Amino acid sequence: MLAIASLLVILALSLLITRVATSALSHTGLSKESARFQARSAFTGVGFTTNESESVVNHPLRRRILMTLMLLGNAGIVTSVSSLMLGLIKPQGDGLVVRLLVLFAGIVALMIIARSKWIDKHLSRVIDAALKRYSKMDIKDYASILHLASGYTISELKIEKKDWLANRTLAESQMKDEGVNVLGIQRKNGPYIGTLEADTLIKPDDTLILYGRQGLLKNLDRRGKGIHGDIEHNKAVADQKAEAEKARSADETNLHKKSDDESAKQQI
Repeated sequence: MLAIASLLVILALSLLITRVATSALSHTGLSKESARFQARSAFTGVGFTTNESESVVNHPLRRRILMTLMLLGNAGIVTSVSSLMLGLIKPQGDGLVVRLLVLFAGIVALMIIARSKWIDKHLSRVIDAALKRYSKMDIKDYASILHLASGYTISELKIEKKDWLANRTLAESQMKDEGVNVLGIQRKNGPYIGTLEADTLIKPDDTLILYGRQGLLKNLDRRGKGIHGDIEHNKAVADQKAEAEKARSADETNLHKKSDDESAKQQI
């Protein structure tokens, strides 16, 4: 039973290590999903050959994090296999069925903990505070800075010939009027354009890096050429104006309320 307990402890430590690495990679600019994928890939040693992995290994700090994960992962996997073999092959004390049940229950408990949003939220705060205090990393919560948890997101959009955006300049697309910002354009087999001008042309096979509300980005992804696409664009612009007007009204209401409160305090 001691070997089974040791295995569960090792698995728990492995989850904690990958969670710390995920947080560290997130602070270098990777999205949380990408950071989690890269951390687990490096820790388990399965390897990864995506284009994103090139940006990871070419980044000095990310490369150091992944190298540490690989070393810890190799040691953890060997220890886990050894503990599993000792716990199951050599029957000592409790029966095999009991040990299997304990192992299964422990793994289920770890999975529940790993998927708990409440635990993830509070653990992230602890990890971020520790990284900020004990490391020299420039800790920035990009998700909070960009309000990605408030309905906003960053997404890639692959442009096809049939898409409404194809062969339009940024000025013609009027995406800002819809509430969508273009952060960059990756040309097919060409350069990445990070500084955009109004006359920058959106070509088929381009990949756009967009920032905006999830619903707007999904609408752009589905929007095709022709009059129906123009109608959807005009509707999106009208909706954005309504949202902006609602925000201005809320700001004015808060401003008047603050002014009234200050006047009441002066009268008192």
